[in-house]
Formats: sequence, C-alpha cells, structure tokens
Amino acid sequence: MPLFYMQGMPIGFVALMLALVASIGGFIFGYDTGQISDILLMDDFRLRFATCTNYAVASTCEFTVVRSGLIVSLLSIGTLAGALAGAVVADKLGRKLAMVVECLMFMIGVTIQLTSFHVWQQFAVGRFVSGLGVGALSAVVPMYQAETAPTQLRGTLTATYQLFITMGILVAYCIGIGTRSLSGASSWKLLVGLGMIFPGMLIAGISMMPESPRWLCAHGKSDKAAIAIARIYGIPSKEASSNRYVNAEVDEIVHQLEAEKRFKAGWMDCFKPQNKTLYRTLLGMSLQSLQQLTGANYFFYYGATVFQSVGINDSFVTQIILGGVNFGCTFGGLYVMERFGRRWPLILGGLWQSIWLFVFAAAGTAKDPTTSKETGTLMIVSACLFILGYAMTWGPGVWILIGETFPTRTRAKQGALSTSANWIWNFLLAFFTPFITKAIQFRYGFVFAACNLLGACVVFFFLYESSDLSLESVDDMYNDPKCKPWTSRRWAPAGYSSRYDLVEQTKAAQARKPFADTEEKRIEHAGSDLKVGSSLKKEDEPVHIDNVHPAPLGTEPNPNITTVGTKATGPSDLPADADVDRSNVFVGRGGGPDAPGYNVGLTKSGPPGGMDRAYRNGHGNAS
Repeated sequence: MPLFYMQGMPIGFVALMLALVASIGGFIFGYDTGQISDILLMDDFRLRFATCTNYAVASTCEFTVVRSGLIVSLLSIGTLAGALAGAVVADKLGRKLAMVVECLMFMIGVTIQLTSFHVWQQFAVGRFVSGLGVGALSAVVPMYQAETAPTQLRGTLTATYQLFITMGILVAYCIGIGTRSLSGASSWKLLVGLGMIFPGMLIAGISMMPESPRWLCAHGKSDKAAIAIARIYGIPSKEASSNRYVNAEVDEIVHQLEAEKRFKAGWMDCFKPQNKTLYRTLLGMSLQSLQQLTGANYFFYYGATVFQSVGINDSFVTQIILGGVNFGCTFGGLYVMERFGRRWPLILGGLWQSIWLFVFAAAGTAKDPTTSKETGTLMIVSACLFILGYAMTWGPGVWILIGETFPTRTRAKQGALSTSANWIWNFLLAFFTPFITKAIQFRYGFVFAACNLLGACVVFFFLYESSDLSLESVDDMYNDPKCKPWTSRRWAPAGYSSRYDLVEQTKAAQARKPFADTEEKRIEHAGSDLKVGSSLKKEDEPVHIDNVHPAPLGTEPNPNITTVGTKATGPSDLPADADVDRSNVFVGRGGGPDAPGYNVGLTKSGPPGGMDRAYRNGHGNAS
C-alpha cells in the first residue's frame, strides 16, 4: 500500500526507507570527519602521538604541521582510492552488495585505529583504510538513491545523504565533548570505536531494500526490476508484471539501456565529447571540487583549533554550535533544492557564502580576535551564517547533481571521477591548511570567498536545470543543441508542453500519460477515450479542460463508465450530475482516495519537447 500520494503518484514506505538507510553511508562519512577535530586536542591522544617536551604534561605536547596534516588527510587519500574503486565494485556486484563490502572495509580501518597505542603512523594508516570504505560509499550511495527514488522525490531523497553527513558531524562533536573528560585512552578510543555501530546498521538495513532497477535492467533482470519499482511505489509485488505503469517505466529504462549498449562504456568513454559526456564529466568534477573549496571543511576539520585561536575558552562548545547550525539548516536544504530547482540555489548560495567568508577574513585580519571579544564574536557569527548558506545549497545540492547528471552507461564511472575530485581537494585542504593558516592566518578566508564566487559563475554558465525530470530526460536535455544552461529550466521532455505540465500531469513512472492545455491540445488515446458524464449535450461535443488528471498507479479504466469525446474537464469543472468514477486518486488540489475523477488512457504521442515550452509555475521553471 502507498504511504502517501505526491503529485498524484503513490509513494511507498520503501521509497523513503531506501533513502534513509543508504544515507547512513553519509553518516559514517560525517562521523569520521567530525571526530578528528576533537581528537587532536584530547590530552591522552597528544601524549601518545604528539611531540612533547615533558611526557607527563599534555600541555607541552604539540603536533607538527606535517604530522597533524597526515593524520587528518590520510583519510582523504583513502577516500580518493575508494571512490575510484567504488564504481567498479558497484557495477560488478550491484549497488547493495557493494555497500556491504565497503562497510566491512571501514570497520577494518576502525579496528586498526583502535589497536594503535604509541605509533601515530598506525593510527594514520587506519584512517586511510577507513577512507577506502568511506570513499566508495560516497560514490555508490548518491547513485543508488538517484536510481531508485521516485522522480517526484529524487532531489529530497538524494539530499538526505548530505543531511546524514551533517548529522554524523554533529553526533561526533557531541560524543567528543562527552568523552574528553574520560581518563586515559578511553577519551578518544570510545569516540573512534562507536563508529563501528553505523556500518553495521547500514549492512542490516540495506539487505532489506530493493536493488537499483536500472542496475537490474542493465544485467538482464527486468522481472526483478519491475518488482523493485513496484515496491518503491507501494504496489503489491504480485502486480508488478501486470501493472502498466511499472511496465512502462521498465520499458523506458530498457530502451535507454539498449540505445547505450551500442557503445561499450569504459573509463575513457567518460572523456569522449559525444553526447556531452566529457562536458558532464568535467562539470561533475568541477562541482565536487568547488564544494570542497567553499571552505566548509576548513571549519569541520580544524574548527576546534580555529575557534581556540579566536580566543574562545571552550572551542568544543563553539564547534557543537557550528555543527548544530550545519545539521539544522540542511533540513531547509531538502526543501530548497526540491522547491527551487538546482541552479539558482547554488548560484545564490555561492554569493551568500562568499559574503560571510569575506567578513570572517576581514574581521580576523583587521584586529586580533584574541584581544578583541567583539571581533571574535563577529567571526563566529559570520562562520555560522556561512554554514547556514552551505547547508541549504552547496552541501546537499552537489550530491543531488552527481546522482542525476550522468547517462546510465557511464553514471558509475563519472560519479566516481566526480567524487574523486572531491576527495583530492579534501586531502589537499586537510594537509596544507596547517601550513597555510600558519603563514597567512585568517586571510585564508579570502581564498575561499573567491572560490565561492567562482562556483556561482560555473553553475550559471555550465549547469543545466535537472529538477522534475527523469534521469533519461536529463540525458535528452543535455543533448538538445537548442538548450543552453541559462535557458534549461524552460526545457521540457517529449510528450509534455512544459515542466509544469510534467509535474501536474505526472509521468507516473515515465508512462507518458495524456496532457492538456486550455483550448490548445487534444488528447490522443491508446485504446480508450476519456470518460465523461451523461450531462454532455451532444455525444461528439468535447468538454473544454483546464486540467486533466491521470489515473493513479494500480488502477485500470472502469468499463462501466460511458466514454465519449476526446476532452473533459477536471473534477471541479464537471457538472454536479456528471457520471464520474470516484475511486481514483488524482494530482493536485483535493487529490486523494475520495476525490472525483476519471480514467485516462496512455497517449500515442505528445508535444515533441524541447525549449520554450514552459510558463510560470512554482517549481523553479518560470519562463
């Protein structure tokens, strides 16, 4: 049974659970990122692994910039290698089994860290091994979410990956402030060891979720793909083979894969200019690189140290506040990226982040924050406002785009290359930040501010608007020579007069149902006409329409209802005595199991799609 209806489409419980369960991979990433900032300041950890003048007094122990840089950044080197390997593993084993293998790899890395006693190199190697698992998960999870999530919720569900990253960071901060007062190695080993729980949860949860329908179809398992799609939409599995909407979605996926199979996809295919493949590879790598260059991880990796240098007595508490802002505002990001599309949130987010980084850097440069409380307060506020913008735009937005920008045949490899670019810059920033801040201190913020401006420009000139489109339609849009990034929000797929039409009529899993614009379109039917009531004056007289609502998944035309004409009004426009079927669920206003309605057959054809077919609406696609 569907859990609820969105835009007339049933959304099953499994659709939500697969996003939440897979996003635990993001939690693992965030937890491992957030813990190291606190661990570097814990007394027992410094006594064991730092350079001390008096090994009985922790305050005499300091990490060299090389040592602290390697301890922090070797995780990123591991994630880089893991992201590249993750594509191969995901294509070979499937998305689900790949996540299980990667969780086990992470747990091995944690074990190596926990068995470290006085050799800092062992702890660093443990972080490298953990990074292999984290990096592979970062490539597979967004891809799995994008391939399985219903189109109507794809942005929101994919963005939960970033939400769980921020949750992991915050939880690590909170546990760190609780364990720092423990004596001996427990202060940091408990913080590290608790990280074993979350991959176990992911392994248990993902085993109950469906495999990616696109991966199943690519491996000749269309029957299992149909069952997976049915589960996602809340349709009984026994109806998967007979439900016309499920079959339509499977057919579209298979058709797209058949077209792609003519060309064998290897790593070098990601760099071929045909079908804008190279364009999208470079775009994905650029967006992931620029996400790192926003400067967010400057605060997450070294936040405790940064705020300690600002003059805050308890930098742990300040970092929890920063983590709380990051986590809380990511909920807003789920709404923003679904409501306003992809392009404008990233453009405005880049401008907003740049402003507050300029403030942060200028304040820290103009006056010593350790001697001026007002300056220190201004820097903390500007850092929080920067994180607010990041959490609502660039944080979740880039991960959404990595899942929906690439064609199926190269999606895993292009996703891996893009994620690898993220981890390369993650490593560079983690390793060189101690050197840079030692040399230019808070002027480092000016560098990140400029990078945010660059990111806004890249999005404006190169990124296409992919909201409200199926993954197959996104591919068509990028290959439309008339479509440009700055006009892409006006592009509509074949069979729809606009994206507004697409959303309101719904694609019902890409079933290509009828559409209508007032006095402009006539609906072509496959096998049956619209049913309208007995109140029509003439049998062949069409009733003009403002909106036509498709029948929901799992329903078939009612043979007992008289069907005449080729046009009909929406439920609210029909006469009171109209003979309508009230058992159907429809899109939009007042939709639900009790709404009046009528069945609509599949269309034979529709508008050709393309540019200049949009009009103002609430989905970020205004002309």
